[in-house]
Amino acid sequence: MSFEVDYYALGMRIRAARERKFLTQEQLGEICSLSTAHIGHIERGTRTPSVDTLCSISSALGVSLDSLLLDNFDGDDKLSHLSSLLKGKDPEKVKRFITMITAMAEKIDEI
Repeated sequence: MSFEVDYYALGMRIRAARERKFLTQEQLGEICSLSTAHIGHIERGTRTPSVDTLCSISSALGVSLDSLLLDNFDGDDKLSHLSSLLKGKDPEKVKRFITMITAMAEKIDEI
């Protein structure tokens, strides 16, 4: 079985996870002892991160290595991401959104 890493997609997943944590590239770099430029290159897919670097980044972002490498987010990651998107939004609109999602979830087998 052969597996080839898509470094551009990896970088996009790292960027998305960093933004969900409301961290700048500089802040992530400080946490991981990497330069801001190196974080930028990793996020753009123009540099190949070492295993140690990937472990450091995944730990700093609170995500699993497989979610960065394989893009197979589990339900908890999706709910966490959704929660971060709703932070700071109008509470009434969030309530309506949750009501709509709940109604859809109840009918998911019919969709």
